[in-house]
Amino acid sequence: MAVAVGIDLGTAYSSVAIFRNGKVEVIANEQDNRTTPSYVAFADVERLIGSEAKSQAAMNSKNTIFDAKRLIGRKIDDPILKNDMKYWPFKVINHNGTLKIQVQHKNETKLLTVEEISSMILTKMKDMAEAYVGKSVFDAVITVLDYFNNSQRQATKDAGTIAGLNVLRVISESTAAALAYGFDKRITNEKDVFIFDLGGGTFNVSIVSTDHGVFEVKSTAGNIHLGGEDFDIRLVDHFVREFKQQHGKDISENKRIIRRLRTACECAKLDLSSLSQASIEIESVYEDINFYSTITRVRFEDMNFDLCHSTLETVEKALRDARMDKNSIDDIILIGGSTRIPKLQQMLRDFFNGKELNRSINPDEAVACGAAIQAAILVRDESKIVPDLLLLELAPFSLGIETVGGVMTPIIRRNSSIPIRATQTVRIHTDERKQIVSVQKSTKCFPKFRKQKIHKESSFTRHFSGISIKVFEGDGAMTKDNNLLDCFELNGISSVVSGEKQIEVTFNIDVNGILTVSAVDRDSENRKEITVKNNRECLSQNEIERMIADAETYRREDKIRHDRIEAKNKIESYCFEINTVINNKVSTHNITVFDYKKITNSIEEILAWLQTDPVRKLVSLSFYENE
Repeated sequence: MAVAVGIDLGTAYSSVAIFRNGKVEVIANEQDNRTTPSYVAFADVERLIGSEAKSQAAMNSKNTIFDAKRLIGRKIDDPILKNDMKYWPFKVINHNGTLKIQVQHKNETKLLTVEEISSMILTKMKDMAEAYVGKSVFDAVITVLDYFNNSQRQATKDAGTIAGLNVLRVISESTAAALAYGFDKRITNEKDVFIFDLGGGTFNVSIVSTDHGVFEVKSTAGNIHLGGEDFDIRLVDHFVREFKQQHGKDISENKRIIRRLRTACECAKLDLSSLSQASIEIESVYEDINFYSTITRVRFEDMNFDLCHSTLETVEKALRDARMDKNSIDDIILIGGSTRIPKLQQMLRDFFNGKELNRSINPDEAVACGAAIQAAILVRDESKIVPDLLLLELAPFSLGIETVGGVMTPIIRRNSSIPIRATQTVRIHTDERKQIVSVQKSTKCFPKFRKQKIHKESSFTRHFSGISIKVFEGDGAMTKDNNLLDCFELNGISSVVSGEKQIEVTFNIDVNGILTVSAVDRDSENRKEITVKNNRECLSQNEIERMIADAETYRREDKIRHDRIEAKNKIESYCFEINTVINNKVSTHNITVFDYKKITNSIEEILAWLQTDPVRKLVSLSFYENE
């Protein structure tokens, strides 16, 4: 029986869950934690993922990659990335117009795509699931931020493919959280639920309407640069200033010290969720100076008041977009570990006029749980008790074409439910100098159906036998304020001396939020269709296949390393057991002094070899183990 998993591919932490026997099970990692840091590190002889990668980040900062979710699907000249790059210790470069991450591994310089980095985290989730269920795992539902655009969703799907997964669907985090909530509460009546998701690196809110198993997203809003890490940074800055005041030393430029301080501040922040005061203690911060300090919850809340307040502005935007009043919200669901901050909960409660916040589901695990439920629905099996639920997500941005004067003409508007298909019949008057387009727009939207007529001048570039169509994403009135997704040409258009040509242009967004645009000449039936990938340097099928092969090489190397460590541990345990046995025999005079020395010398030799040559071939370890 196939096993399908749900994966929360987070900015700071990731998690994986499965649905079986009528319930969701979140899978723990080797450290027995149910969330895993979204970190990948490249050391001299090995690759590390998760907790191992994060723990060595201070010593290997240039080769430790995090925040991949901020990078995925973006172009190298994206202004958001230019600001982020100032804070990343690893190197992001422009490689022939493509965004690449540069690392040193095995004495070589490697250039990796963000999809490859994300695929490594997904591979970790896949391996954890396989170890848990005892069989291969291929099918998965992966979550993304609600306001991820077409390119970011496609890139996430590519990352899943590289990781060896069959990505059943890419769904929004708020939808996944709503699914987990709906399944937990067994909702049968109509409800409007507000999802408040403040994770480690990003912030997202959504309003989801639930009615007898149907979950429809009404609106979404967020901030890609607000999360628990921002609260950590405030604490770090506070203690850096305090250390300078006490010792006259500026440690702000020492990345290793800052990494240690940041880890301590993250722990202090967690403590302040339940305690009125927290302390930090770091040895040898600067020239053997030990640093100890405390901070109260009141002081912490005061220094982060603006961050907490900014979340309410986003809440108001989501309500406006959904055309809803806050009094109409039936339930408020908290998602993400940072929602545990007491001040944040108080401000949110006050905003909704004292309404209690729903904390019935684990905020760290809700997204993975919802994704697992959706995965079970998509691979429905008669032996499983699978809930009968339906998701209706929305388009996070308006999508359209450029018309005369650089005007943005939306074909699919923001917050339209998806999947959706919208068609425009474009009439080109060939006997006029300036093209005039009369558009009959028929938009099919499940579960809605709309029709409207538009009359506009087109800026399609008309050649002797073709037109060039520019596809944009965004809510600006002019295309210069929006994002050019793609441009394609419909050739082979039949010619007319005078009169009108009819070109049918169709926009289609599938259940994964992936956009396909097609154009058809009604007279010649000539057709052109493209899957839009945000005009970035997209991965070709050959590149994806190469990355899959590279990923398999990494996995083989990881397995060799894992087997080597297991063999090393077994040999060490065996040596210690032998040592215990012969010591007992010496005490009972059952072994000669000569034999005792011979055995103990062999044990010392083996243990010394294990310590001085840990990268010896596995066959050598196997030899000792068999001996």
